[in-house]
Amino acid sequence: MRINRILLAAPLVVVALVIQVSVLARLQLPGAVPDLLLLVVLALALVYGHVGGCLVGFGAGLLADLAPPSDHAIGRYALVLCVIGYVAGLTKPDSGQHRSATVPLIVVIGAAIGSTLMYAGVGALVGDTAARHVGLVGLLLSATLYDLLLAPFIVPLVMAVARRTDNDPLAADGSGQSSAGGRDPAYGWLSSGSGLKVGRIGGQRGGLLGKPSRGKGDRLKGVKRL
Repeated sequence: MRINRILLAAPLVVVALVIQVSVLARLQLPGAVPDLLLLVVLALALVYGHVGGCLVGFGAGLLADLAPPSDHAIGRYALVLCVIGYVAGLTKPDSGQHRSATVPLIVVIGAAIGSTLMYAGVGALVGDTAARHVGLVGLLLSATLYDLLLAPFIVPLVMAVARRTDNDPLAADGSGQSSAGGRDPAYGWLSSGSGLKVGRIGGQRGGLLGKPSRGKGDRLKGVKRL
């Protein structure tokens, strides 16, 4: 994982965790707690891919396991977010950018349901039966609803910041294509706005190059006549 990705993901994860623990967890909403940390991991996974999403998810989950007032086994949420980040990163297209918001929306819904089920399943394996007392169906519905309400404000913003810091604006090939696969705006401006000037310069250059060659041909003809 690149250094610039780590430098961006670390503060985002810390800020999301602090807001979730100090603000969202104290709202006393019915059902689940809005999972801001999950949305940040999903946004980064959609940009970084499955490997980056897996690493970010594991680090974010482990930090959540260690942060107070955590009352579950260490590594439980790290495993959940690691798997969620890996699966979400698999949806990253080859071009590196989604053409519509449909896929990220489906990823958010699937992650909200999948993370709740995995968290409850891992808890059942280690003897934590809290999900049974709260109601698994209520947790699924509330978690999906809260994450969908927060997603339009969190996921696009984090994805935009991640793309801006991940791409090198100077990395472009000779055809004017940037590293992100799109056409370089500067190249398009040069080719469209100054095309007439380039044509004139090219014509003048061709005329200057042609004149000496014709003069040399006339000299050779004069020599042959003599």
